[in-house]
Amino acid sequence: MTSPALLSVERVSVTFSTDGGTNSAVDEVSYSLAAGEVLAVVGESGSGKTVTAMSLLGLLPPTATVTGAAFLDGTNLFDLDRETLRDIRGNRVGFVFQEPMSALNPVFTVGAQVAEAITAHRKVHSAQAKQRTLELLGLVGLPDPGRAFRAYPHELSGGQLQRVVIAMAVANEPALLIADEPTTALDVTVQAEILELLRDLQSRLDVGILLITHDMGVVADIADRVVVMSQGRVVEQGSVTEIFADPKQDYTKQLLGSVISLAGTPAAPPTERPGEFVERGAQVAVTAHPAGQSVVDSTSTDPVLRIGELSVVYGGRFRSFSLRAVDRVSMHVQPGEVLGLVGESGSGKTTLASAIVGLVTPTSGRIELAGTDLAALRGKARRTALSRIGVVFQDPGSSLNPRATIGASIGEPLRLHRTLRGTALESRVDELLDAVSLPSTLRTRFPHELSGGQRQRVGIARAIALNPALLIADEPTSALDVSVQARILELFRTLQTELRFACLFISHDLAVIEEVAGRVAVMHRGHIVEQGPTDAVLATPLHPYTHRLITSAPVADPDDQRRRREAWRVAVG
Repeated sequence: MTSPALLSVERVSVTFSTDGGTNSAVDEVSYSLAAGEVLAVVGESGSGKTVTAMSLLGLLPPTATVTGAAFLDGTNLFDLDRETLRDIRGNRVGFVFQEPMSALNPVFTVGAQVAEAITAHRKVHSAQAKQRTLELLGLVGLPDPGRAFRAYPHELSGGQLQRVVIAMAVANEPALLIADEPTTALDVTVQAEILELLRDLQSRLDVGILLITHDMGVVADIADRVVVMSQGRVVEQGSVTEIFADPKQDYTKQLLGSVISLAGTPAAPPTERPGEFVERGAQVAVTAHPAGQSVVDSTSTDPVLRIGELSVVYGGRFRSFSLRAVDRVSMHVQPGEVLGLVGESGSGKTTLASAIVGLVTPTSGRIELAGTDLAALRGKARRTALSRIGVVFQDPGSSLNPRATIGASIGEPLRLHRTLRGTALESRVDELLDAVSLPSTLRTRFPHELSGGQRQRVGIARAIALNPALLIADEPTSALDVSVQARILELFRTLQTELRFACLFISHDLAVIEEVAGRVAVMHRGHIVEQGPTDAVLATPLHPYTHRLITSAPVADPDDQRRRREAWRVAVG
């Protein structure tokens, strides 16, 4: 680097004391960051990325022992007392956390919390703090700073909350901004906006950004240099161009090889078609219909799932405004087909899935499973029909009973619907574990004793236990590292080929949809706005919202990502 280092991390090690001795989390990590530079620290969960960053600001628990040195503008942060370090946090160094809801106090307004970040380090009157807070909320792109100032965290969206957390982090114009997975929980369109905001702040404030992430598309989008970590060690570092074009270490090659990215950049945005639905047939013929109009299935094979004019309306309290979460949606899934359903949070994807499996009662419309209207069934007949639907949830940790063994969780559908017991049940559970490439010895383990990828395999085994005709996969890979995600998707493809179940695959990750789905339906504000063959829709989107969604998705190629970023800027105006 030609610029002097703003931050210099030198041979930092972190160990944690436990009842069984000490565990090493970080082992002699060294890297540096210049003012105005974006340094991305990447690696899988457990690689030591966040622990290293937390050690810089004294945010680790008392069980942690830190050695080495970390210089901020020449001052060793590890030599400072607690009071001095507290003054640096939020002042010279800002921190953006992964989950904004956990970083904000739910009982205080947004304005009060941003103002507190100012008054904690500056002696200003309340009127001055309020004025500065409104300026900051405008700086981070909130459309109505006054409303945001008065709002409580639960009244804002995830993207708006992340902007608030960034406003707090830059309130005192820090020299260093540490951003720990700042876009992981966000939709691709919101993610693109947050990355654009970070670029803008970097340019305007000349702030150095230490970006911690496992998303290589984000790294390609914004980083200048990259540090790759694995098992607490730095395995490789260099410019973003060098790391992506010519990685030297096997782990870096494996990490980049596991990344799933969209192919190519879509052409210019299509002509605006307000209130229209675009459907493409197998020959990519294009027809436009009024929003929500039924789609006629011209194929001869009866669909496993057919949805006609389905609406789900959530009524407000005391005759207040009602929300149409799903608005006259029609679609179908053929036997052995994977239909991808994409859209932002709040578009209605999960509500639609909940209606299919009977967790939400539709307001109107029809859901048919293998030609049978589910609304006409009652009691045992309805339970039997719904048992033909398997569900894989987004978070395997929360969908598994923490007090039940893995064997009990997988065997539960078999006990309820097949009345299997004893050795017959154990044998079937072992078969299912083998089908998802897990050893039968895990049958006696509990969920907390398994990794995230193993828990998701257990969730899949439970979902296919009854040989379902339809599998609904709701964001099954979004909480996983890229290498684990790649293995889960490979497992999914293998099982789908062998068992030939129809699948509704819900995701906001378009690259995942491109990998697994033959057709895709795009959902926006409760409507299906476009659907058709996946390759056609993703290569040449015909609805402006689809185009905006595609150009928002980062890819793990700095040159291609630069072109996509320009296309996104054109799409958003």
